[in-house]
Amino acid sequence: MGVRVVVVDEHRLLAEALASALKLRGHRVLAAAAPAAGAAELVIGRAPEVCLFGTASPAEAGVFEPVARIKRERPQIAVVVLGPVPSPRGIAAAFAAGASGYVRHDERIEGVERALAKARAGEVAIAPQLLQGAFAELLNPAAQPDDEGSRLLRLLTPREVEVLVRVAEGEDTRLIAAGMEIAPSTARTHVQRVLMKLGVGSRLEAAALAARTGLLDRALPVRPSAADFPAGAESGKPVS
Repeated sequence: MGVRVVVVDEHRLLAEALASALKLRGHRVLAAAAPAAGAAELVIGRAPEVCLFGTASPAEAGVFEPVARIKRERPQIAVVVLGPVPSPRGIAAAFAAGASGYVRHDERIEGVERALAKARAGEVAIAPQLLQGAFAELLNPAAQPDDEGSRLLRLLTPREVEVLVRVAEGEDTRLIAAGMEIAPSTARTHVQRVLMKLGVGSRLEAAALAARTGLLDRALPVRPSAADFPAGAESGKPVS
C-alpha cells in the first residue's frame, strides 16, 4: 500500500525528481515543492502520512524549525529527513525537532521507501551505520573537522568545478562545450571525470550530490571565467 507523502526540498529539481520516482512506485505524492518559506504550512495543509524533508545543512541553526512546527500542530505526521552524511549534531537536531528518521541523500529509492514505511508505522527510520558513524565521531572527534562538500570540492580541478556547475544548471554536452569554448569530446571527457571522482553514475546523481552536500554553494562563488583559461587550452589548440 502506497504512502501519502509530501516532498519538501530547497532544490526544486530534486524534490520533483524524488516525487516522480515515488509516484512510479505506487505512492501518492500530495505535493513536491521547494519553498523559501512556508514549508510547515504546506505540509500541515496537505496532511500527508509522511513528509520527506530535504536539507543540505542539517547542522545549521534553525533548519529544522519547520519540522518542529509540523510536529507541534500535526503530531500524527511523520517526518523523515533527507540529507548529507550527518554529523552527530545534525542527527541530534533532526530528532530533537521531532523527526522520525534520517536518510542519506544518496540512498537508493528502495531505502527511501523503507524509511517511509517505518515512519508511517511509528518506528524510527535510520540506518544503523549512520548511528554508528555518529557515535564514532562523538567518541573520536577529528582534529580538524571537515564536511563532505569541501572534501568533494578538493577532488576536482577548477575546470571540473565549472563543468559540474554547468551540469547542475542542466546544460548538455553541446552547451557545456560552447560555453567553455572546448570541443564536445573534451566536454564529454570532463563530465565523465567529474562523475568518476564523485563516485556517481549519472549527471542527475552528480547534481543531486553537489546540491545536497553544499558543494554548489562553495563552487559558484569561485566559478572560473573564460579569462582564467587561455582559449583553446582544453581543446588541444595551440596557445600563443
